[in-house]
Amino acid sequence: MNRFFLTGRSLALLAVLIPLLLLFIYVGLRSGPLAPVAVTTAQVESRAISPSLFGIGTVEARYTYKIGPTSAGRLQQLTVQVGDRVAAGQRLGEMSPVDINDRIRAQRAVVKRAQAGLLESQARQQHAQAQLHRYQQLFTSQLASEETITVKRQEYAIADAALEAAGEELARSFAELDAVEAQRNNLQLTSPADGLVISRELDPGSTVVAGQSVVEVIDPTSLWVNVRFDQISASGLAAGLPATITLRSRQGEPALQGRVLRLEPKADAVTEELLAKIVFDHLPEPLPAIAELAEVTVTLPARPHTATLPNAAIRIYQGTTGVWQLNAAGKQFVPIQLGAADLNGRVEVKHGLQVGDSVVVYSESALAAHSRIQVVKTLP
Repeated sequence: MNRFFLTGRSLALLAVLIPLLLLFIYVGLRSGPLAPVAVTTAQVESRAISPSLFGIGTVEARYTYKIGPTSAGRLQQLTVQVGDRVAAGQRLGEMSPVDINDRIRAQRAVVKRAQAGLLESQARQQHAQAQLHRYQQLFTSQLASEETITVKRQEYAIADAALEAAGEELARSFAELDAVEAQRNNLQLTSPADGLVISRELDPGSTVVAGQSVVEVIDPTSLWVNVRFDQISASGLAAGLPATITLRSRQGEPALQGRVLRLEPKADAVTEELLAKIVFDHLPEPLPAIAELAEVTVTLPARPHTATLPNAAIRIYQGTTGVWQLNAAGKQFVPIQLGAADLNGRVEVKHGLQVGDSVVVYSESALAAHSRIQVVKTLP
């Protein structure tokens, strides 16, 4: 009886444990670490990729004028503020004249003295000429000697040379006066073109050296974006291609339209980037700030039809770039060679796959060679 009781209790315990064990194995295989990894798949399709090139640049002005004096001095007056619109020839400020006015008055006195000297030389030359003519007549009448005629000719030549020197002296005096007056005119800081004041480097009372910028003016209609593109992906970039421009201060707003104006002939050897100028089709209002960052996307020419797959399917497994391909035998990791990509998430496959092949796009966890998979439509 005791043996039968123990056997019956054991059987009852086994009847409970076996289903629990089977349930545990089932749960482990379905949702535990041994469960298959849920994946979504896509097929390799033949499409024409329209690649796009992305770069970041800054807003700049094509025409910038840095206005300052041509000689050292002290800034006496500045009549414009940052943000003011100015016209060509408008006076923006003035340098302190120091002794310029005194030098002009002194040089004008020199000019008057040179004019008086010229008049005196003209009178002497006319007198010498008249004397020479008179003695030539006397010599004809044999009332004057040949030696006297020679002396009068020398006097006339000397007077004529003095007149020429007086004329040159007067011209030199006028040139020096013009130079001093030009220096005074250079004390007036004027705008060379219609534009917008973007910077006041100094305030009145500051000492300025020759060539130092006091006011910076730009042509607001000449704004463009100076963009840098990676040299590796810049194949096909050329002038005239359409571009979209997104200003950092206008994130979330519709992108601005533009085009590639030109490629700079000199690249950046340090950062390995190409430089390009992007112009706006229509200038935005209000105008963006100078040196504001902008994101630029250039649409490159469309490429021929070729095998493409979603960019999300690309994996790096054991240091090799490839995809997990599904076939009748299961899955295997296939190395591939990639080509151009577009902003829609498609990338060209140059080698490794063919049109119609099925590949894993997304997976719940990283796959390995021994991983079991379960294909689903979507992942949670």
